[in-house]
Parts: sequence; structure tokens; C-alpha cells
Amino acid sequence: MAISTSNSLIPTKSLVPQSHPLIPSTNLRPTLRPKPGPTPSILAVHAAEPAKNPVVTDKPKPQPQAPPPPPQTAARAGKWAVDSWKSKKALQLPEYPSQEELDSVLQTIEAFPPIVFAGEARTLEERLGEAALGNAFLLQGGDCAESFKEFNANNIRDTFRILLQMGVVMMFGGQMPVIKVGRMAGQFAKPRSDPFEEKNGLKLPSYRGDNVNGDAFDEKSRIPDPQRMIRAYCQAAATLNLLRAFATGGYAAMQRVTQWNLDFTEHSEQGDRYRELAHRVDEALGFMAAAGLTVDHPIMKTTEFWTSHECLLLPYEQSLTRLDSTSGLYYDCSAHMLWVGERTRQLDGAHVEFLRGVANPLGIKVSDKMDPNELVKLIEILNPQNKPGRITVITRMGAENMRVKLPHLIRAVRRAGQIVTWVSDPMHGNTIKAPCGLKTRPFDSIRAEVRAFFDVHDQEGSHPGGVHLEMTGQNVTECIGGSRTVTFDDLSSRYHTHCDPRLNASQSLELAFIIAERLRKSRIRSQQPLASVGL
Repeated sequence: MAISTSNSLIPTKSLVPQSHPLIPSTNLRPTLRPKPGPTPSILAVHAAEPAKNPVVTDKPKPQPQAPPPPPQTAARAGKWAVDSWKSKKALQLPEYPSQEELDSVLQTIEAFPPIVFAGEARTLEERLGEAALGNAFLLQGGDCAESFKEFNANNIRDTFRILLQMGVVMMFGGQMPVIKVGRMAGQFAKPRSDPFEEKNGLKLPSYRGDNVNGDAFDEKSRIPDPQRMIRAYCQAAATLNLLRAFATGGYAAMQRVTQWNLDFTEHSEQGDRYRELAHRVDEALGFMAAAGLTVDHPIMKTTEFWTSHECLLLPYEQSLTRLDSTSGLYYDCSAHMLWVGERTRQLDGAHVEFLRGVANPLGIKVSDKMDPNELVKLIEILNPQNKPGRITVITRMGAENMRVKLPHLIRAVRRAGQIVTWVSDPMHGNTIKAPCGLKTRPFDSIRAEVRAFFDVHDQEGSHPGGVHLEMTGQNVTECIGGSRTVTFDDLSSRYHTHCDPRLNASQSLELAFIIAERLRKSRIRSQQPLASVGL
């Protein structure tokens, strides 16, 4: 992947091992570039491309006198700049009490190393392009919102581990690559339907995520604090550092497939099903070894894994945007993939303006309110070159709306000749309030929306490209239902989220088996015409 091992939070050498065949080497050479207005300079990051001696230098390297012209992009064609979003209406941004302190924090972050590399984002775009064509499947999952309080190695490991398990299940059923992308290492900020929250007559600013303010309902906690962005950067870098180690240090080796079961799923229906599948994978590996096919190849010992989050806090995103001197394009180096949310996807809004100029693969969250023509216009703004893998449309509608609304969106995009990766987010359209007052999501509703997503694509002849989940590797009780039935009465026992309810590990694995079965049926159906021709 995209992620590699490193033993330090902010390494002095490349995070990417030069000898790893899955991960291109990285040459990182900061150079100062002019930026519009009085804002600080942006560092130029040389992307992850093969190099003999990747290093990080303290001094800027001279640029060529006449570099080859970079490919034409929306950013260059439309006079985009890293801060051009400031000329547009920006929703969902906090109001900081001190502009001076905010500017100081942003200058500090601009001087920090990038969290991810441009070449990694390009590789992810290529993988997502395969999903758009039906040759791969995206598994995107993680916390609703990461928190400072729950930040520890065990939580990161458990979420990574359940994503590995789900990936194996889906890959085995679909017989196709599964692209694993975490809502991790940067998923802090949350959009709010109301800028203020009121309790017992006290009205305070809404909680907007740990990188903005605190969730405690008191005046001090709810004041937006720019220093939280520095802590969020450090936590994201540390999280990615650990994920790199897990992905390439042997933990993700296919030979360990039987050891990934979490303790609390081991003696459950889903745990039993997973164990049976893992034994079948073990047998296949044994057959390969007996046939002389090596199981020591790096592809069997490592995994590709990327990170993503919602592009919401634009000052932070701008501060981590770097010019890639290999391609001449700008990349937001806070994550490999970014998405624009339902509340911030206005065609003339600040978030769309920012995202149209960065070259990362992008997601668009789409509810049943989305007009098909508006979706086509938004895709045209963000992907004028119609590059496969650039745009992932993440639908969040509820099962019934999915069956009614999604066909019209698919047809409009198809008529426009646009290439996108269609993904289902079965979480956000199925949130309800339990009798006890807690938010929850019924597993049956989540499953129904996933089935509706596959049914619609079968009907339209399009490709179901992936799933986007709010989930955790912890044994929480936040979503009701599943084979290990969580009831309304169970919610309060292990309700740990400080934002929206998440699937626990058992529910996540159960959903993975449901998706794997649909992928298996699609694979068999697609092979039948070929078998007929062969006969």
C-alpha cells in the first residue's frame, strides 16, 4: 500500500521502504514556492516514485529552468489556488476567537511534513478506477469521528484487524481485489445540522469534532481552539505510522488469516463462519506451497491500506496541501482520499472550490435529495478530464429511497458519459432515536440498504463498486440487531461513541458475509455467458 513501516512519529527518512515491491519509493525534497497573498509558502513534495536514495533534506533543491508542462487540470484551467476557496461561501467552519492564534497554528502545520505522499494517492486512484469498471471492490470503514480520548494502539489495531477480516471474506466471495481504505488517521471533524446546541436553557456552540472543540457541554470546552489542529495532526501521523507497521510488518500476512479473529467474535456464528473460511484459505496456501508456488512473496505478507476523511476543516486541509513536483499537481497530504459531505457539496461553495484543485481521489456523499443534473455538474467540476478512479459517489439514502432515487442518478451519469465508482453508505440514512434517547441504527435497515444497492445496480447493468461503513473493532453496543442480537436495552451497556452509532466487529463481519455472497452471485452470473460461448 500506500502505507509502510516507520518507527517514529515524524521520521527523518522516507516512510516507505525502498525494497518493498508494493510501495513505490519516496523522494521528499521541500522547496519554497510563492503563494497568493500574505499566506505562508507551501512545501513541494516529490511524489512516491522509484528512487535509489530517498531522503528528506533540510535545504531546498534547485528547480529545473524549463520543466515539462504538467497535464491540464481544473486547477490550472480555472485559476485555482490553494486559498481560492476563501472567495467562496464556506459552510460548517468554526469561528475562532483569535485570528492571530489561528494564523500561528496554520503556519506551524504548513511547516510539518506531509502525512501521506502524492504517489500513494495516485496508486489509490488507479485501484478505484478498477472498482469503477467492476474489477475491484472498495471497503471503506472506521470511526464516525476519531477522538483524542480513545486514541490508543489497541483501538487502531482492532479496527485494522476487522477490516482485514472483512476484506478476506469479500475477496474470497467476489474473487476480486478488495481496496481497503480506513476512515482513520484524520477523521475528526463533523458537520452539524445546527451551529448551536441547547440544554436546560444553556445555549452553546455545537461540538464539531476533537480537532475543533471539546464534547463536554460547558462554555470553555465548546470554544473552538486552533491548538487542537496540531494535536489532530500528531494523532493522525502516529495512527498512520502504526498502520504502516501493521500493513507491511507481517501482521497482515495472509498466513495469519486464522489468527485475526477478535476474542469476542471467536465463539459466535460470525466467528465460526470466518474460521471456516480461514481454514479454506489456509488449505489453498498449502496447495500453492506444495505446487511450488511461493507463499513468501511480499504480496502474501503485506497489504495495501489507505486513509480517508471528510474534507471539512478547510484551513487545516490547505495547510497540508503540497505541490507535487513530479506531476506539477497539488495534493492534500492529510489523507490519501477525501470526500465532500452532503452539507458542503454546493457547486459554488468553498469546499468544492478547494477540492477541484487537489489531485487526490475524491468522494461525493449523496442523499435522496440530490438532483441528477446537479450530480452531473458536480462531477464535471471535480473531474473535467473524466479520469477513472477520481470520483467515488457514496450514496446514503435508506433502502426504499435507494430503489427509487439511485436509478435516476446512475442513468444521468451514464448519459453524461462520466466514469465514477458507485459506493453504498448504508449507515447515515438509517439513524433513529431509541426509547432511551440514544441514537442507534438497526442492522436490518443497514442490510436492507446494502441489498437495495446491489439490486439497483443489477437492474441498471452498472457496477456496485464498494461499501462505506461507520464501524469499529471494539465490542460496542451502538447499533441494534445482528446475529448476536443487540436490543434497545443493551445500548447503554457499551455505548462508547461520542458521535454516531457504529457497527461492532461481529455486525461488521456479518455484513461482510452478506456482501461477499452478493459478489459471488454477480461473479457467477457474469461467467455464465462465457461458459455458454465456450460450449
